[in-house]
Amino acid sequence: MWSQGKAAVSGKPPKSSSQDKKGAAAKDNPRSMESYLRPEVIQQVSRLDLRARFIVEGFLSGLHGSPFQGFSVEFSEHRKYTPGDDIKDIDWNVYAKTEKYYVKKFKAETTMQGWLVVDSSASMGWTFRQEMTKFDYAISLTAALAYLMIYQQDPVGLAVCGKTIERILPPRARRSHLPSMLSTLTNLKPHGETDLGACLIQLAGVARGKGLVIVLSDLLTDIDPVIAGLHRLRHSGHEVIVFNILDEAETRFPFDGYCQFEDIESAATLTLEAKSIRQDYLDALSAHQTRFKDECHKAQIDFVPMDTSVNFGSALLEYLQQRSRRF
Repeated sequence: MWSQGKAAVSGKPPKSSSQDKKGAAAKDNPRSMESYLRPEVIQQVSRLDLRARFIVEGFLSGLHGSPFQGFSVEFSEHRKYTPGDDIKDIDWNVYAKTEKYYVKKFKAETTMQGWLVVDSSASMGWTFRQEMTKFDYAISLTAALAYLMIYQQDPVGLAVCGKTIERILPPRARRSHLPSMLSTLTNLKPHGETDLGACLIQLAGVARGKGLVIVLSDLLTDIDPVIAGLHRLRHSGHEVIVFNILDEAETRFPFDGYCQFEDIESAATLTLEAKSIRQDYLDALSAHQTRFKDECHKAQIDFVPMDTSVNFGSALLEYLQQRSRRF
């Protein structure tokens, strides 16, 4: 990843317990909870467990009154009644609240093994003017997804990718598993290079059964090895979602004048006139993402391009929709 050398990245705001207390108080206000889906707000909360909780609770509260109203009920432990279902399984308490017929899901219907795959390469640790680096964003989103999946009693595991899988936590559904995941995420630092394709192939050999694999990466790497790894996961029967997380500046290229760009992973530098290369850069990025998108589409993989200014709820909704399609 080439970072602009001339534009200094401002320091992160101080993290204090008063900010955490302010956030903790806000969780009791449903209206304010939606604000915790914004990256610039969640960055102010230093504790990862609170970040995860605020993102998830803000997201779930935002479902009410939306086109997905009632979806959170179905998402949790019910599904809509369909002809042929035993009427004895209808949950009349849910009907009283929603005026819709839902039946209780059996355990086999509700359990879904999940894997969260985090790219820990040095390029993920970059930002231009956003409060959160790509890595900060990915870690916060990973924590929220882990919280949400364990809340659903779905086993969830973690794989941290460098040249190989550097850390792995097997899937567990117990509430006691969440602190272990959050502790691991809290102590991660972006560094070095990543062979994401090799890591995905390695994970395919470890992940037993069929589940949902969620990959969080900037994908600033060779395309073919990653696609090969994704295909290996699909061949093993897993559903896959790829969140392509980029910095807002990487998607818009807001630079002007002569700028020095440094490759974060190799320290190589180039001095270029930004305006003269802007369109070429944007075209190259578009072609890179389009290739990933097309290859993922062929393999029935959900490809979700995002940048670090995007509301966290967009990613959680993608997960929610993917989960609903499985049942």
